[in-house]
Amino acid sequence: MKRTLYKDLLHWKENKDRKPLLLQGARQVGKTYLIDEFAKCEYSDYIYLNFEQNPDLRTLFLGDLSPQNIINNISLYIGKKINFSDTLIFFDEIQIAPEAITSLKYFYEQAPEHHIISAGSLLGVSVGKESSFPVGKVNFMTLYPMSFKEYLIAFGEKLLVERLTEIKSIEPLPEVIHEKLLNYLKMYLYLGGMPEVLQNYLDNKDVVLARKIQNDILEAYSRDFSKYTDKSQAIKTSELWNSIPYQLAKENKKFKYSDVRKNARASLFEQTIEWLKKAGLINAAYNISVPKLPLAGYADRTKFKIYLLDTGLLGAMLGLTSDVIIKGSKLFSEYNGAFIENFIANELKVSGNKELFYWTSKSDAEVDFIVQLENEIYPIEVKSGTNRTLKSLRSYAEKYNPKIICRVSPRNFILLEIMNLLIYLFMRHLI
Repeated sequence: MKRTLYKDLLHWKENKDRKPLLLQGARQVGKTYLIDEFAKCEYSDYIYLNFEQNPDLRTLFLGDLSPQNIINNISLYIGKKINFSDTLIFFDEIQIAPEAITSLKYFYEQAPEHHIISAGSLLGVSVGKESSFPVGKVNFMTLYPMSFKEYLIAFGEKLLVERLTEIKSIEPLPEVIHEKLLNYLKMYLYLGGMPEVLQNYLDNKDVVLARKIQNDILEAYSRDFSKYTDKSQAIKTSELWNSIPYQLAKENKKFKYSDVRKNARASLFEQTIEWLKKAGLINAAYNISVPKLPLAGYADRTKFKIYLLDTGLLGAMLGLTSDVIIKGSKLFSEYNGAFIENFIANELKVSGNKELFYWTSKSDAEVDFIVQLENEIYPIEVKSGTNRTLKSLRSYAEKYNPKIICRVSPRNFILLEIMNLLIYLFMRHLI
């Protein structure tokens, strides 16, 4: 499956100031597959070392961490000399070997001619205590579950994506195209963007098999809670993780610690939220009461919403049945619009928003997302149905007079706005 991050990898390879690359992302989002394809297409030789499959590989990095010593050790291990000029070395699940992470610093300083990519599902939660992290000595990229754009291309709709890219103004699409996109979107909300799930559905067209894979992925995440934390922390992580679908299904989606455990306070679960964020399993949106730049400077980090990394996994956790796909637009409004709001949050992250924000007034007004594009701030309200009420957006507009306001809904005219949020980059053509 084609991933948009492939172009970024090409730019990294061609950059004369290239550093060793750390590819981050949650487990099962396709990191290994992407680098494997990149290596086979763009290099004449490829060396793959997986520290999770073979923990003994750590011994290649014990003692002397000079690049020459490490390359010699790897050469002896694979049984051939390494030609640095057109060879990609891939350290997979590198969080298992902190010494290997530290070595990236020396590759940058002493042997930048080597092309080295490292990946890890839990880099943010398992690195740093027993080794130094190569701050400033590596490039970073993050891979997320497949976006709606990538999903459309995977399902043979490259021409449709190109047409949407060409849109210069908001005009209703032909109704037949509008319905086609809505059907794709409903299926995407159900299947989500985990590559294995989508590939299996493409091969078998079986939603039962797709749901089984989603549940297997959720089980793998649960095992990670125990594998990478102590028993007490693992219990708290499971509790908080399992509460997220319920919290999103509420009309007021603001996160409440008391919905995780009765009478719980922030001090009990703050570390857990940070763990899940660093593992790439959740996205947090923070409250702002004044939309000024920089948005992060006006965020109240004690008030926030939490979204899952993938709508398909959200549906699996909620036990959503597949018949909802054929029930008109019911999926958009199911669980108080949890899926469409979670979907927009994910697309905003994929598009490059490092943090997410939402706005509330002192009264009851709330705008679901506040987005910064260059030096402008845009309010985005998510509507799960065809209701045209704009009370919160109007309240925001009266206070701050934004250049443009955005409402996302299943309606045709707004579908273009949805598409500009799904793929996000297209939004630039409308501003």
